[in-house]
Parts: sequence; C-alpha cells; structure tokens
Amino acid sequence: MENNRRVIIGVTGASGGIYALRTIRAFLIYGFEVHLIVSDYGNFVLKDECGVDLKLNDPMSVFESIYGKEVLRGSIVKYSHKDMTARISSGSFESDGMVVVPCSVKTLSGIASGTSSNLIERSADVCLKENRLLVLVFRETPLNLIHIQNMLMLVQAGAKILPASPAFYHKPKNFDDLADFIAGKILSLFKVEHNLYKKWGE
Repeated sequence: MENNRRVIIGVTGASGGIYALRTIRAFLIYGFEVHLIVSDYGNFVLKDECGVDLKLNDPMSVFESIYGKEVLRGSIVKYSHKDMTARISSGSFESDGMVVVPCSVKTLSGIASGTSSNLIERSADVCLKENRLLVLVFRETPLNLIHIQNMLMLVQAGAKILPASPAFYHKPKNFDDLADFIAGKILSLFKVEHNLYKKWGE
C-alpha cells in the first residue's frame, strides 16, 4: 500500500453497480485500505448489471482480474452487512470516512432515522457521530418529499449528498467515463488529487 488512509464503502441495492465498482477501483489505485460492505441486494445488482459477485469471490482478485495490477496499490477488507460486531461498527475504528455507493432509498431512510439495522447503516451512523465524512451517492429518480426530507435531515447531520448525476462536458466515451466522473467527485471530497476526468477549463 502507498498510504495508510482508510475508507468504508457500502454497496446497496439501488441500480448503478458500475458506480460502486469504479469508486472502489479509484480508492484502490490511490492506495486506500477499503473496508467493504455489500448488502444482499447490492450484490444482486452487481451480478445483474455488471456480472460481478463480490460476496462469493475474493474482492481483490475480482478487481485485479477486471482492472489489472494498479488496484494492488490498495487493499480490501470485506464484511458481512449482518455483522454488527465488526470493528467498523465502533467509533474507535478510525477512518477517513465512508461512501455509500449506490445509496438506495431504503438505506437513505435507515441512516436518516438512525435505526442502524445493518452494518452499512451502523457504520454511516458512526461517521456522523464521530464527525467524519459520509458521502451518500443517491441513485433514484424522480424524488418525492420523503426522499428530500431525509436528505435534508442527513445534510443537517453532516452528511454529503452526491447524486449519481454525471456531467458531459468532459466528453465521456463510455459508461466507465461516466462512472469515473462520480468516483472523481467522491475522491475530491476526500481531498484526493486525481485525474479520473478532465476538469472544466482544462
């Protein structure tokens, strides 16, 4: 590993598995220790949309097979979303923060209500109470008032809402380019300099 930075990444059942894969890849190539939680529906979406199974297989082997050796700059620690005793469920586990990508409506609601019904929600709650960065990549449209009120509540609690709304000024050529725009926006919130997309004016 090239640094000792840690990030927690939760993958939930909203459509947009490619956002999860490209975000995890980005953190790996920039040397992060990724603490990965994939819900059952999150893994279903990854298999259905991307042909990737992160629960059955070793995640590092999967990412190396897809993206090559550059991902070996980082590492992955995998957790069951049902394991409420995992070390990342405690505020004593230090990290740079957490990303939920993609973030489902159910997960958004669970985090906003503070129910901590699984490890993804609990880890997000820990980030809020410890004043650490929490980025929620919400992937739903259109929005109703409940969604908006939950987002408002989370922003007031300190979370960052990053909609999965890629730009087009950087002339994306494929789906990876679109997903990398979102991954780059996430990295920027973590104060990571990157070249995942061409910035405006460059």
